[in-house]
Amino acid sequence: MQERSSVGDLAKSLRQELDRYSIGEKLPSSRVIVERYRVSPVTVTRALAQLAAEGLVVTRPGAGAFRAEPRRDAPVAGDTSWQEVALSADAAAEVVPRAVDASGVLVTLSAPPPGVVEFNGGYLHPSLQPEQAMAAALARAGRRPGAWGRPPADGLPELRDWFARGIGPTVTAAEVLVTAGGQSALTTALRALAPPGAPVLVESPTYPGMLAIARAAGLRPVPVPVDPRGVRPELLAAAFRATGARVFVSQPLFQNPTGAVLAPGRRPEVVRIARAAGAFVIEDDFARRLVHDDAGPLPAPLAADDPDGVVVHVCSLTKATSPSLRVGALVARGPVLERLRAIHVVDNFFVPRPLQEAALELVGSPAWSRHLRTVASELKVRRDTMTAALRLRLPELTLPHIPSGGYHLWLRLPDGTDEAALVSAALRAGVAVAPGRPYFSAEPPAGHVRLSFAGVAGPAEIAEGVRRLRTACDEPLG
Repeated sequence: MQERSSVGDLAKSLRQELDRYSIGEKLPSSRVIVERYRVSPVTVTRALAQLAAEGLVVTRPGAGAFRAEPRRDAPVAGDTSWQEVALSADAAAEVVPRAVDASGVLVTLSAPPPGVVEFNGGYLHPSLQPEQAMAAALARAGRRPGAWGRPPADGLPELRDWFARGIGPTVTAAEVLVTAGGQSALTTALRALAPPGAPVLVESPTYPGMLAIARAAGLRPVPVPVDPRGVRPELLAAAFRATGARVFVSQPLFQNPTGAVLAPGRRPEVVRIARAAGAFVIEDDFARRLVHDDAGPLPAPLAADDPDGVVVHVCSLTKATSPSLRVGALVARGPVLERLRAIHVVDNFFVPRPLQEAALELVGSPAWSRHLRTVASELKVRRDTMTAALRLRLPELTLPHIPSGGYHLWLRLPDGTDEAALVSAALRAGVAVAPGRPYFSAEPPAGHVRLSFAGVAGPAEIAEGVRRLRTACDEPLG
């Protein structure tokens, strides 16, 4: 947050000084700017890049930065109103519209303004990311023979084998496709398993990114309620009977947003119910490597005990490393694997080989296990800090479940609370929270917010964020 703030401040100061220079005149060198404003060289580089993106300066490698020619008036905007007719073709054809609301995804991808505590993040704070280990892995990967060549379309055999071993001894590398992260894998799976217009059963509440994928593919998400022990099997069976759906998307481990773990007695029931309906279960195992210190032994993935190929398994390295290490896997057996492979190849060709090689170097290094132990310890500390702060300052917010994995808490607001107004008040108070509405595919039972404890610097920032949230809750929301 301090780095983002200093970049913005420096860019503002340089912007105000530009009138001192004539068009094409060279600005002071980076060294002079560093000394004058007492900032780092990285901050100078980023501030100049921001001004270049605004068209105010031109940077020339080895020469410096120069004041740019003023941009000419923008051309007259064209008439794009015809697109409204073209994009409404789905509705005219009486199929499910493919308009996509990406707000629930963007809220976890957009950086909040400087100084705002980030409780709406979807990734680890930079201090929790294995940056040195990833840099070393990327450097080693770049020196591997053939590292910049074309990889196999299904992924590097060694990486496919590593993903297979992480699921269980019944899964082979031949049943694994390497994907560009979990979101890409979910997109491929939904496109492969359900035709446009078909219903798809989803947990309620569930991950907004998955709902966006389903709607973009023209599918109809149908909610199946989740309680602290996961999806309710009797309601899942009823939903299959009522809709004729052939796909159910589930997060059995540390479900997003509730943090629920599918209970042992429900796990075989879910697979059995889907098999009886002639349906697939897409298992989104996104949080397995975000376990907390006190979790105890984890249940195996549903795909580990599925000889009939009911489960299509999705996992990724991204959540446990960096948002930019977009390497994941799709796992399936039977004829569906060929369909998944075909769609994956058509959409992506392949995941860049240097990224796959770097992932292999990372997970094969001693730093990998050390990183996972650190994450497990730090996430527990952050979770406990946030839980204690909420109980002290915001006892009126209901916390039905304290997860032992993942990176967030799911809170129910008091009856009658205006969820949108509270989210806006929180931002004014200096804390960004994720609204609950995008997590529901139908009408929500109450207002909710999701608070992430992984995207902040540490316990002190969590305590400050909860204090600010208390201020927002005390503000009239009418």
